Amino acid sequence: MTNSKTPSAHNEKPIVQHFDNYVDPSSDPHFVEEVASHAPKLRGRKLTLALAILSGTGFTLFGYDQGVMSALLTANQFKKVFPETDDATLQSLLVAIYEIGCLFGALSTLFVGDRLGRRRVIMCGCVIMAIGAVLQAASYSYAQMIVARIVTGLGNGMNWIDFAFFWLSGSSAQWRVPIALQIVFAVVVLAFIPLYTLGLTDVFSQLPESPRWLMKAGRPAEAMAVVSALNDKPISDPDVLRTYNGIREAVNIEGSKERQISFSELFTGGRSQNFRRISLGVVVQCFQQITGINLITYYATLLFERLGISDVNSRILAACNGTEYFLASLIAISLIDRIGRRKLMLFGAIGQCITMILLAILGSIDNSPAQIVSAVLLFVFNSFFAVGWLGMTWLYPAEITGLRVRGPANALSTASNWTFNFLVFAALNAFIVPVVYLFFPETAGRSLEDMDVVFALAHIEKVSPVAISLRKDVPLAGSKEAEIILGIEGRRASPTQEREVNEKRSVSEGESNEV
Repeated sequence: MTNSKTPSAHNEKPIVQHFDNYVDPSSDPHFVEEVASHAPKLRGRKLTLALAILSGTGFTLFGYDQGVMSALLTANQFKKVFPETDDATLQSLLVAIYEIGCLFGALSTLFVGDRLGRRRVIMCGCVIMAIGAVLQAASYSYAQMIVARIVTGLGNGMNWIDFAFFWLSGSSAQWRVPIALQIVFAVVVLAFIPLYTLGLTDVFSQLPESPRWLMKAGRPAEAMAVVSALNDKPISDPDVLRTYNGIREAVNIEGSKERQISFSELFTGGRSQNFRRISLGVVVQCFQQITGINLITYYATLLFERLGISDVNSRILAACNGTEYFLASLIAISLIDRIGRRKLMLFGAIGQCITMILLAILGSIDNSPAQIVSAVLLFVFNSFFAVGWLGMTWLYPAEITGLRVRGPANALSTASNWTFNFLVFAALNAFIVPVVYLFFPETAGRSLEDMDVVFALAHIEKVSPVAISLRKDVPLAGSKEAEIILGIEGRRASPTQEREVNEKRSVSEGESNEV
């Protein structure tokens, strides 16, 4: 018997009724005229190519910093200006602080992404990134470089290259020029976007706004113009009308401009399954970062040097590594739709895991063949990552989320990418704190024999050795009390042994007083 409150399988309405409100605006002369007024200058393949160049340049900006910093960390002139980088902690901070800027840049799109539109956000990001690049290239102190990298990261978060400059060693151009070159990429991106949005003239070809964002913003004629241009067909074409109506219907289902999305909506379930879908986007970005790829890309030159390879050869290998990384990423282009997303991710993760295991094993073998194989495995790891995870984590979050929450969802997933750059290591460091506090006894001022007493007393009193090690009343090794604690009462040492114990106690007490 069917519950009266639950529709039966025969009379239940489908969740989505496609094209119930199908419209053919091509019959409306006013609409046609408005579409024509917003028609992009480029159409079809030319428009697709321009968009590909724009996207590719944007991703070059994304990866440029990794390639540059990998080589600069060992550059003589760079270390001369920033001697602080000889300290491992300060060197790591200089590298990683960039990700903090990226994190805040990505999170900012959570609030301004849908409001400003994709073009304006990209333009703002490129301008900020260019400013950060100028500040980096003009830096003369460690603190100035830290601030500049945060600014650059902020711009990059809103939107690999190795050069011959890395072999220059006579001037600061060795590192200033490569850093400044990222301004070129930012300018290229800006050149492809209409500058009339800033009140300036349109310099190069006009690239349109996202048709989905235009429809969501209540600008259907502009959305139709973009769809028509992308397909290189008139607005009366069935394919254009189908795409237009599909976007229109999705916007109507998921909410209009008047019904602004709330942050709490991102955590809802129900038919939309927003939280589940957003979580998948966040987690896939997390997975990309915890693979360890940034350790290889940022510290490639250092890794090759640690394998016993000379400085110059390490730079050459790092350059080859970045080039091979790029070429391997092209493989995914032909496979990603043919094989699917899941299989590529599984393939990449399994290959990366096996490679890391082999690297760990070879790391314990100190000979030339093992070092050569380890160097090759760094290339192999990059190949697996490039095919399975490099571009996947930017594509999948955009595909898995619904139109209404896509902007905030992508902001959160991108923020996850930058967060887990830090969070993995932050979590590991946070884990160290309680472990050291709870389980690591203090050894300062105590001899090896004294530590025997500490652990024995902890066993007798059934307390932590840490607590015992912090006490001042623990008998010193060699004393009668210590012998009782150690269970050797009644056993007398020889005069020589007693003298040695007394000498050790004197040294131990002296060190304790100094501490």
